[in-house]
Amino acid sequence: MRHARPRNRFLAGAGRPLRWLALAALLTASGHAHVGGEAEVAQKAAYQQAALIKFSGTIGSLNEHYFYRKLGQAREAGADLVIVEIDSPGGELEASLNLARRLRDTRWAHTVAYIPREALSGAAIMALGCDDIILADNAVIGNAGPIFLDDAFMFQHAPEKIRSDLARKVRDLATAKNRPPALAEAMVDDKLVVYRVKEKASGKIAFMTDAEINASANPQGWEKLQPVLESRDEKFLELNGRRAVELQLAQGNAASLQELRAIYPFPGDPLVFSWSGLDTTVLVLNHPLVTALLIMVGLVALFVEFSSPGIGIGGLLAGLCFALFFWSRFLGGTAEWLEFLLFAAGVVFLLVELFVLPGFGIAGLAGVLLIISSLILASQSFLVPRSTEQFNALLDSLLLIFGAGVAAIIGCALVVKYFGTIPLLNRLALEPPPPATVAPSGPPHTVPDAEGKPLKVGDRGQARTTLRPAGQCRFGARKVDVVADGAFINAGTQVEIVDISSNRIMVCAVE
Repeated sequence: MRHARPRNRFLAGAGRPLRWLALAALLTASGHAHVGGEAEVAQKAAYQQAALIKFSGTIGSLNEHYFYRKLGQAREAGADLVIVEIDSPGGELEASLNLARRLRDTRWAHTVAYIPREALSGAAIMALGCDDIILADNAVIGNAGPIFLDDAFMFQHAPEKIRSDLARKVRDLATAKNRPPALAEAMVDDKLVVYRVKEKASGKIAFMTDAEINASANPQGWEKLQPVLESRDEKFLELNGRRAVELQLAQGNAASLQELRAIYPFPGDPLVFSWSGLDTTVLVLNHPLVTALLIMVGLVALFVEFSSPGIGIGGLLAGLCFALFFWSRFLGGTAEWLEFLLFAAGVVFLLVELFVLPGFGIAGLAGVLLIISSLILASQSFLVPRSTEQFNALLDSLLLIFGAGVAAIIGCALVVKYFGTIPLLNRLALEPPPPATVAPSGPPHTVPDAEGKPLKVGDRGQARTTLRPAGQCRFGARKVDVVADGAFINAGTQVEIVDISSNRIMVCAVE
């Protein structure tokens, strides 16, 4: 557990002899910056293990949970300094706020947002959650005004209600890390003008809006110096690295990781966590087309398995498809055990409907609804949509699953029609013997049973196993191998011999 470091360097030395206080007072005026810098380095030299997490690309649910996985790995490795290298143009608002909150609430390590190029929009919000922000001189941060896609597929600025809520959230993030909240708010509000102000009594420099000055305990105690140019009307605040340090939004500048290491000394090399093959696999499996393909193939394979019960090719293929689907959703952050259990319950209900309580009734309908619900819930991170963004995500999930379902129905129809000609599936059915082996028409053939009594066309018995189409039937005390004529026949069904050719006995179900 990381121990809290004193914010004031004079408090850190409060236990020293009094004579050192007098010497410190003499040196304060001339060596204030130098002493402070050494104190900061002395504090930061306490890091024992550093971790570097590389975060790039558009922010969304997938790389949000990618970051959570890497952050968890850094914690397991014992890191007490986490450097998040951010290079992103932004992305989804909800995911960006979630990342910022996770970084804000990280207590087991000191977090540093390192921005070598850009952290705009949602990426800037994410950076506000870190303890420190370090940028390259020409890197940029800010410009986080929320936008949305309207009905005409044009990007528009979000309404005031959304901007006001976001402004409060980014102010909270900035306040939690001792940054000027007015500057954070100016990133998301293009109407806000921030001023550099000085407290007349103490000479303290701060950055405030007119509303903040008027709401302070002593509005007359503040002197406006000049407005912050980047926060003028109709402009979202966007700063380069040098300017961000001047405005106290960032803690320093570093052109490379080597320069960053000079600010945060630590022994050895940092643990580097970046995009891996596993993350690429999760990304591919979460692509809408791949997701639809998994669902379609899984449903068709499930139909094949229900048509020929037993753990066969259909069951194995369906299990593989849905295992990949839910696994990718687990790692993508949109599914938990609830969705998997709902899907498993749906399959059980269908099995009950097909083999225990035949007929399409309550169990079958419940099974279908459970499976559809599990697939929808596993494709989104919320239960009930509470915003336009979530409602659009729900529509996307419904469209994807509906399309996959229609494709699966077509696939099932093709399987029924061409069951015996589809590779692999044709091994589940026995083909009729070649024409040369079929006996010519004439008197019915007979096959003697164990007692010498012949079996003949018209004899009736009972299916001992499921005929799909081959299996066993019992005729009296004798068990014989038979082939069903037409549809599969369930075990226990009464059958009748309809043809005997050589040693091949064909039966059909008795109506």
